[in-house]
Amino acid sequence: MKLSVVIPVYNEIRTIEELLNRVRSVREDKEIIVVDDCSTDGTREWLIKVAGKDMKVVFHSENKGKGAALRTGFEHVTGDIVIIQDADLEYDPGEYGRLIGPIMDGRADVVYGSRFTGGPQRVLFFWHYVGNKFLTLLSNMLTNLNLSDMETCYKAFRASLLKDITIKSDRFGFEPEVTAKFARLKCRIYEVPISYSGRGYEEGKKITWRDGLAALFHVIRFRFFD
Repeated sequence: MKLSVVIPVYNEIRTIEELLNRVRSVREDKEIIVVDDCSTDGTREWLIKVAGKDMKVVFHSENKGKGAALRTGFEHVTGDIVIIQDADLEYDPGEYGRLIGPIMDGRADVVYGSRFTGGPQRVLFFWHYVGNKFLTLLSNMLTNLNLSDMETCYKAFRASLLKDITIKSDRFGFEPEVTAKFARLKCRIYEVPISYSGRGYEEGKKITWRDGLAALFHVIRFRFFD
């Protein structure tokens, strides 16, 4: 099966080259789709220079958010399995095999890479952890799932599901939205443990408490009003 690795990028000049090297080193047959969300730190110019036959790069003319970048990336998918990859080195492409395993052997339609089921992780922010667990709990209550990490970046799913899902969120509302829509389609969802090398704000982390509040709204919105 061919993988489509979709990478939303915004102001990641410090990590994008290493991230792409790690993705390229993955042995599975794959295509790499990078969507630059109007970076202003030199990322955009670097991507223009390196875009080539082993990587498709799409550029937004204005900053729209992660969800919008993923929506753009999904339009270019030609593979059988989609993997979402952040550009900040918090998630390890070396774990793709583990992530897609339940799909490859026919057990799953969707796989979430969970940061809270035993994989090694950098110790960081207590209140981020509490917020994540609360959002995951609320999402589980409304979708009747038992995920441990709804907000994880690492989501892999059969590309055929894209024809049944319309993503509306422009920013970090993507995570609760796609979870609600997978649940509504009654997809077979698995979780696998992954490692997590979280970064601090001084290292470029972008998500804030405002995004947490927005995610709370989106959990409710996409369960009852979409």
